[in-house]
Amino acid sequence: MPRQNHASVRAARKPLTLLSLALVGALALSGCGKKGGDAPQSAGGTPPPPQVGVVTVQPGSIGLVTELPGRLEASRVAQVRARAAGIVQKRLFTEGSDVKAGQKLFLIDSAPYEASLAQAQASVAQAQASLAQSKALAERYKPLVEVNAISRQEYDNAVAAQKTAEANVAAARAATTTASINLGYATVTAPISGRIGRALVTEGALVGQGAATELAVIQQIDPLYINFTQSAADALKLRAAVASGQYKQTDKSSADVSLVLEDGSVYKHQGRLLFTDLSVDPTSGQVTLRAEVPNAERSLLPGLYVRVRLEQAQVGNGVLLPQQAVTRSSSGDTVMVVGEGNQVAPRPVKLGPAQGSDWVVLEGLKAGEQVMVDGFQKLPRAKPGSPVVVTPVPWKAAGSTPAAAAAPAVSQAAASAAQQ
Repeated sequence: MPRQNHASVRAARKPLTLLSLALVGALALSGCGKKGGDAPQSAGGTPPPPQVGVVTVQPGSIGLVTELPGRLEASRVAQVRARAAGIVQKRLFTEGSDVKAGQKLFLIDSAPYEASLAQAQASVAQAQASLAQSKALAERYKPLVEVNAISRQEYDNAVAAQKTAEANVAAARAATTTASINLGYATVTAPISGRIGRALVTEGALVGQGAATELAVIQQIDPLYINFTQSAADALKLRAAVASGQYKQTDKSSADVSLVLEDGSVYKHQGRLLFTDLSVDPTSGQVTLRAEVPNAERSLLPGLYVRVRLEQAQVGNGVLLPQQAVTRSSSGDTVMVVGEGNQVAPRPVKLGPAQGSDWVVLEGLKAGEQVMVDGFQKLPRAKPGSPVVVTPVPWKAAGSTPAAAAAPAVSQAAASAAQQ
């Protein structure tokens, strides 16, 4: 009996094992069939339209700004020199300070000039005494010569002596004036207002011997001059474009001049253009220009190297676009315009000069049209003419670099859309 029970148990387990294997195989085939059925559904789905950043075209008047190298120069420079010979006794100013015109700067030994003035004054008194004597003699001789009491020759000599005495008085007075001027030169004053540098002589120095010794330098640095140069070829091209009507001439009185300092910062005060030289430097082919900039805070110094941004002309109906929005090729320049149904299409345009990181578009765009500035890397997924998702990018028509601010905005909008 026990052997028969074991045999019956083994016989019962064998169908159960076969049934389990059949169920596992069915489940596996069912899973494979489900996976194979999903694949055609995914391959047949339509990908979402690419998301791109656009700016809206706003034509307007655009100033053509040229950036040129230049250096700052004091508007007035005066060399303080000794006009009287002598020993420097005292310095009356603080080096590096601001001085006023007429302010005393140096004292030179004035004793010799005081003596010369006193001598000249004595000569005047002597000449006046001689004049009084000669005049009295001529007056006494006048009635006598009328009655023939004296000869006519004696009277003429008396009159001549009087005129000679008058001339001597005039000469003595002129010598007094000269001595007084020389005495004034012993006190050296500032010829102009401005900032004075270091003293070039010290007390005890002998100056003014043979030549006017330089004592100090005064520079007027408010306002400052900016001397800069421009290629004569560029200047001629600009004038030709203005003459043809392509550009408009900027009013010289309203032309903006801004300074870019060596650290890349822009000076907060605007300057004004003074003149453009009429001649061209034959050695460099450059034309010299000069502008004036205020410097009340004394933050700028003469001799400093700067970059000058000057508006020389204007485009009457131009469009300013970031450079990444324009595709340049041998066949022409194009931009991607989003039209009806949010479909992108290339559009040929005519470019003007570059303005920093932007292009000036002269022809090819109309007000209100949307131009792509971001998302070009997504376009290979959709041919031109396919729809796109438009994300407006903040952009000012007179701005400088919208791309730097546009890229994060577009990327953030794309990330939000992906999360949704």
